[in-house]
Parts: sequence; structure tokens; C-alpha cells
Amino acid sequence: MNSLQHQRHGDKVNSPWFEEFLPKLLEDRDRIGLTDMVHEIDAMMITVEPGCSVAYISELALMTPYHYLVTLESESHWTHVLRIDMNSPDVIVREVRDPNTHGIFRSLNEVYPIGAHKPNSRYMGEIFRVTNQHEVVELQKAREIRFFNQDQIRKLELPGNMSIVKPSPYTHNIVGYWERPVGDIRIYALGVSVIHEDVNRGYLEAKETQAKLGLDKLILPIDHLATRIYSQNREVAILEYLTLSSYYYWGSYDIASQSSSTNVTKSAHYNNEQKSPAKVFTAANHPYFVNHLVGLPSPTENFVRNYGPRLHHIALGVADGETNGQINIDYVVDAIREKGKDFLLDVIGSREEGLKQIFSSASEHSSLIIEYVQRFGDFDGFFTKQNVAELTEAAGVEENLRLLQAESSS
Repeated sequence: MNSLQHQRHGDKVNSPWFEEFLPKLLEDRDRIGLTDMVHEIDAMMITVEPGCSVAYISELALMTPYHYLVTLESESHWTHVLRIDMNSPDVIVREVRDPNTHGIFRSLNEVYPIGAHKPNSRYMGEIFRVTNQHEVVELQKAREIRFFNQDQIRKLELPGNMSIVKPSPYTHNIVGYWERPVGDIRIYALGVSVIHEDVNRGYLEAKETQAKLGLDKLILPIDHLATRIYSQNREVAILEYLTLSSYYYWGSYDIASQSSSTNVTKSAHYNNEQKSPAKVFTAANHPYFVNHLVGLPSPTENFVRNYGPRLHHIALGVADGETNGQINIDYVVDAIREKGKDFLLDVIGSREEGLKQIFSSASEHSSLIIEYVQRFGDFDGFFTKQNVAELTEAAGVEENLRLLQAESSS
């Protein structure tokens, strides 16, 4: 494969260092065969607070196409598997049984003022399907990538059939690999498989509501995953992800009014993001301590300082078209609002601009935002610059309120 054949998008100017090492890393990845061996995102792992998985899975069942499949019971965790089908990645929701349990993933939250108030709530990372797990791991180790050993994976109660990279110093996310022939179903080597009655009951009720509203025909699989990182880590986080995955650099846009940039990577294997979601990195243009000199808002840097580097939102597609005289995304948002879910702003964008988008409020259970995006016709892209500016500003307002609440309760 040639990972450098793709057209570059955007207006963000990268450093000479980035432009030097981007082709070197991708050419090396192609040459040694990693691009060919690392395929789609097969699963995404999320942790929630003790007692929150029932409510969170019900929330996802209403707001997304995901279905509750099974719960894996191990000594210290319940691990719930959610699936659409074998053409889209699974969502794995982990809940620690004992709220006093401490570990590496919790520690990534505890030094940040808002993150510490929900120490178990975080997106962990992605698991990639590979064609030769042993060879992929050995090649990555030769590139100085560090992995949890099998004893550590056992103690963390992660599936034993995965090889998992230690959390990134730039994003705090993990990346994992497992070997699964294309025709085989996903099976996670962890614990005892059961159907959790409370989870199943909430899931069925949410799916019944979703079907009555007709949302099951309108909400599509995941389109992209958006991570927020410190300003100084923008370029290294992008290149690190390209090193760990088989993604390529799609491009970057400068969002000057919010003093940030949006940077997109996409799968080299699949043009359809529903098969393997795009991975987006958002970073401020300046570190926090020069904001008073720049005179611009910096919601992205503030988010990272308050929550830590982490996934900010999961974006789902909405089918193009209209329902009951409304553009589909407007219909979806109105229907979900009536069921009590808040959104940060009105739907923005237009048919003329090519797409419409909106952010939900952050989940009380996972701290993650859901984005909906509807593209019109043959629009090719993830956003318009004005849309990104408005979404970023709205998210910043909510995050400031959460900071005030965290400070008042400390």
C-alpha cells in the first residue's frame, strides 16, 4: 500500500519537523508491511462509574444504532459488549465493581479538576483487527512501542486475546491489536458470559422507544472519534497514531476564532468511515499561559487542563433525507430532546453548506459528547470551519459550568 497517495486537505501550517517525519513514518510503515497487516477498528473501550453502566447503555441504545449483546463477568469488572453488526466496530463498556478500586486508567483522571470528580469515566481507546498479531507486535516493539505484558493484561482484566499498547503520553488512550479472520465473529477472551437483566431491560425499553420514533432508520454508525490534546502535542499525537494504526493524514484546518485546529486521520483500507471511523485530533493553537496575550478564547486547551487529554466526542452519521417534513437531523434531535436528552446548541449548518451538525451535552455516565452529522448529496468532509467554531464554543461554555460545579463541591 501507498499511504502517501491521498490528497491533503486543510489550511493549517505544520512544522518542518512534522512534514519531514510524516512521509518517513508512513513509507517505513508501508515498507515493513504494517499498513497491510493492521486493518479496521474492531472495538472501542469505554469505562464508566460504578453503578452507571445500566443507564449509559440505555442512553446509547436510544441515541445510537448499538445493541446490547452480552456481559462478561470477571473478578473486578462487568464488561458489556455492544454491537451493530460485523461491519462496524463494537463498543465495550467496562464498569468496575468496587468504587475503591484504583488502577492506571483511573489515575489518568485523578490529577485533573473535573476528571477527578468522575475518576472511572473515560474513553480508553481502540482495538484494531490485524492479520498477524505476533508479527505486528514484534514490529512495533522494534519501533520502541511499549506494550502491557500478559500478566498486566490479566491484572487489568482486559481480554486475554489482545495485545495492548500502554497509554499514550499525548492522548492518554490505548491502542490494541487482535487477530481475527475476516469471516470470524468477535469473541472477547474475558470472564463468564451472561445477560445482565437490568442492562437488558433498559436496553429493550430504549430500543422500543427508538423504533417508535423511527430513529432506528435514521441514525447511522460511528463516523469519527474526536480527541482533545494539549497544544504542544498536536503533531506528535497525530504521528504517533499513524505509527500505531494503518491510518493516513487527511489534513488540518485552523479554527482561528477559537484558537484551535482540527486534524483528521482516516483509514488507508476503507473509504467508508462506518467501517472504521476517522480519528480526529483537536488542539489549541497556543498554550494556556499566553491566552491573556492572544486575547482569544481557548476552549480546547481549557478542556484538556480540566479533564486531561482524552476523547471528547463520538460522532454518528444521520441518513440524508427528510422525515415528517423535517431534515432528518432536525427530526432526530427534536425526538431525542423530547426524551430528556440535552444538546449544547441548535443544529448548525445547512443544505447549501453541505452538512448539518450538533453536539449533545456530555453524558453524566461517561463524560462523552455525542455528535450527529448529516451530509447532503456528495459532500465530502467532516465539517465547515464555521460549524467547528460554533460547536467548539458551545462545548466550552458547558465545560466552564462543569468546572465551576467541580470547584464549588471541592
